Amino acid sequence: MNHGYTHHGEYKVVGGKLVVVDLSVADGVIAIASLNGDFFLEPDEALFDLNEALVGLPENVEHAVVRDAVLNGLREGAVMFGFDADAVARTVRRALGHATAWADHRWEVIAPVTMPIIENVALDEVFARQVASGERGPSLRIWDWNDSGVVIGSFQSVRNEVDTQAAAEHGIQVIRRISGGGAMFMEAGNCITYSLYLPTSLVDGMSFADSYPFLDAWVMEALACIGVKAHYKPLNDIATDAGKIGGAAQKRLAGGVVLHHVTMSYDIDAEKMLKVLRIGREKISDKGIASAVKRVDPLKSQAHLARNEIIDAMIDTFTRRYSATVGGIDEATRQATRELVDSKFATETWTARVP
Repeated sequence: MNHGYTHHGEYKVVGGKLVVVDLSVADGVIAIASLNGDFFLEPDEALFDLNEALVGLPENVEHAVVRDAVLNGLREGAVMFGFDADAVARTVRRALGHATAWADHRWEVIAPVTMPIIENVALDEVFARQVASGERGPSLRIWDWNDSGVVIGSFQSVRNEVDTQAAAEHGIQVIRRISGGGAMFMEAGNCITYSLYLPTSLVDGMSFADSYPFLDAWVMEALACIGVKAHYKPLNDIATDAGKIGGAAQKRLAGGVVLHHVTMSYDIDAEKMLKVLRIGREKISDKGIASAVKRVDPLKSQAHLARNEIIDAMIDTFTRRYSATVGGIDEATRQATRELVDSKFATETWTARVP
C-alpha cells in the first residue's frame, strides 16, 4: 500500500501563522498526516498529538469533526501559538479538496459602472446567482452611483432606522438589501462600496466573524499602501486609530455562494446623515461628542487622495494579490438587474417587509 503523501493543503491564519498539512489517504481514511508550518507549539511532543488526531478520519470529514479531534487529541497543557484547531481543520479540508484557497479560483474585477443605487443593490443578487450557477466566476465589483439613498439591512425596521420625512425632503430613497447589518447613507462620491461574490468553499468552516477579516485582508493591504493603517473591530467594523471608517455585511445564499460587501466612508455629510438616520442619533448619544453635526471624511482626510485614486489602489492590490483579470457587466445582466428592481427591490412589499 502506498503511503506517500498525496494530499497537500495550506492556510495562512489572518494575523497569525502558516499552517501546512501533507496527508496520505487509504481506503477512504487518512492513513498518515504530517502537520507543519511556521507556527509555535508547546511542548514539542504535541505535534505528535496533532498528527495522530488526524489519522483515521474519513476523507470526507467535516470541519467540526477535524476541529474536535484536534482539541480532544492534544495533551493536557499543550498550547498553540499563531494557529488553532479551526486552522488545522481548514488546512485539512483544503488538502482533501473540500475547501478552497484564493489561488484556486480565477478572479475577475469589475471596475465602477455608474448606475442608480437600487440597481447596485439588485445587481448583487444577480451576480451572486450567476456565480452560483457557474455563469460567472468569483468576482470583485466596485460600486458607483450618482443618486442618494439609504440602504438598510435585510432585517432592519424602516421606521426605526430612517426618518422617512427627512429622507423625502432631501430626495433620499430608502432601499433594502438582501444582507444583514446596518444602514448605509449613500450620496454621490461620499463613500466607497464594493462587493465580493465567492463560492462558500473559500470560507469553509469559518464563522461570519472569522470570514470578515479573511475576506477583507486585501483591503487592509490596499489601505496600508496609501498610508491608512486599518484593522477589523469585531464583528464587522473596519477602523483606524481615528475611529470607524466602514462596515461589512454578508449573505450566504443557497447554491454555494457568498455575497460579501463593504462600505467605507470617504466624505460623509454628517449633518444630513443624522437628520435622515434615526440610529445615528442613538449611537452617538453616549459617546460624549460635543457636536455630532460636523463634516466627517475619514478616508479623504487620512489618505489625502481623491476617491478614484483610493479605488485604483484597491483594484491594483486585489489584482496583484489574486492574479485577477478584468471583467464586465453585459447587457443581459443589466436587463436582469432592472427586472429584479421592478419585481422586488422597488416594491413596497420588499422595502417595508420589516415596517
